[in-house]
Amino acid sequence: MKATQPLLLLATREMETLALEEWAGRCALSMDSGARLLTLFGRVVGDEVLTTALLQDPDGVLRVLRGCAQHGQSFASLTTRHPAAQMFERELWEQTGLQPQGHPWLKPVRYQGARQQRMHEHPFFTVRGPEVHEVGVGPIHASVIEPGHFRFMCHGEKVHHLEIQLGYQHRGIEAQLLTRPPLGLSPLAESIVGDSSVAYTWGYCAAVEALSATPVSVGASAVRGVALELERIAMHLATLNGLATDIAFLQGGASYGRLRTAIINASMRVCGSRFGRGWLRPGGVRCAIDDALRQDLLTTLAAFARDLAQVNTLMLEARSVQSRFQGVGVVSVKAAQDTGMSGPVARASGVAFDTRVSLAGAPYVEHPLALMTETSGDCWARMKLRMREIDESLRWLGAVLQSSPRADPVTLALAAPLAPDHLCVSITEGFRGPVIQALETGANGQLVHYKVQDPSLQNWFGLALAVRDNEISDFPICNKSFDLSYCGNDL
Repeated sequence: MKATQPLLLLATREMETLALEEWAGRCALSMDSGARLLTLFGRVVGDEVLTTALLQDPDGVLRVLRGCAQHGQSFASLTTRHPAAQMFERELWEQTGLQPQGHPWLKPVRYQGARQQRMHEHPFFTVRGPEVHEVGVGPIHASVIEPGHFRFMCHGEKVHHLEIQLGYQHRGIEAQLLTRPPLGLSPLAESIVGDSSVAYTWGYCAAVEALSATPVSVGASAVRGVALELERIAMHLATLNGLATDIAFLQGGASYGRLRTAIINASMRVCGSRFGRGWLRPGGVRCAIDDALRQDLLTTLAAFARDLAQVNTLMLEARSVQSRFQGVGVVSVKAAQDTGMSGPVARASGVAFDTRVSLAGAPYVEHPLALMTETSGDCWARMKLRMREIDESLRWLGAVLQSSPRADPVTLALAAPLAPDHLCVSITEGFRGPVIQALETGANGQLVHYKVQDPSLQNWFGLALAVRDNEISDFPICNKSFDLSYCGNDL
């Protein structure tokens, strides 16, 4: 089962279902051959557990492997050979009870279900030795930061190990997505991770459109791309604002905050929401871009680009910024690859992986994007990469808007009911990385499973690696340079 688009549609009755050990072995062999494990999950069906793995071959082809197991059955852990599987296997164990034998770090991911009241029992890793001490931060933080606990094991000021425990928010998103008709899930999808509303809604729309054979016009795809790139620019600016503020570089903090407002206000003028909510709907877009709005966006982006170039130059040339970010929070390319990091934090470590390029669909086929990477893997690289990605998004937006994308606003309707007994996986490259959503229908065409995966799920472990051997005072800028989502982990 394979595809080279950011969407894969399969008839489940035609899929080969493997015994659990054979399934795990096939996954391992694929990864041995260089395939990237994009997601791995399971669902309970009566007395059995169905397991699904989505892999991308080195040539860009997507493949799905499906297995079947009995409750409580065990299999040889993939993590021992491929650390990128560690979080997926932990989630699989927590949600279905399947046992990845030999997993070196088997701990709950979200403390859901029966474990919900046992977070105080979390088996933290400990470091022993003279003058070694622990520093605990959270789960309650200052300001409006979401809950998460950070346990630092330090020798003096140097961090030897950081363990991040999340799971404090029990929203039950995946279960909620099965309680409404498929056509009415847009408000839920766009609120899964509030700063990635467009990315999540586009992935949901693409999946239900594929399952119902609902066509989407070229113009609507282009408008969706405009919405997504505006979201990407706005959130990269939020990260740059935070980085500048964390080191008291006030010119940068003030300027990036002002510039972000210009971008989110541009989105609001198109769809009525600064976060793009209500813009995308199954079948196309609710708000099109007419000539007046197109000219408004082009004018806004032109003025924005001039100001952005100035503040970026200030940041890049300031010695105080260079000394604070360069060489701090380094994640090597091998560590990023081994742990399955994705999105800009992986590209800043030299991992050339962007699904807008490797799995380009409309509108990125018609208007290709350049893949950006940095090599130093430090806070400086993560800052610089975001600047470059904003510049590339601006170039792309200019080209698309000049081509006059037109799309008639859609009414809520699908061409047909969802196809029965099908699995559809959609991938949308949000500003943090690939947002993956897997929708499966049963015999009557109703959704029986809705799997959601935010790129933060794996990237949190990358943050823990970045802090090692740095001073504890470097954690805020490492954390902000990753800028991960708590709620994206705590579904």
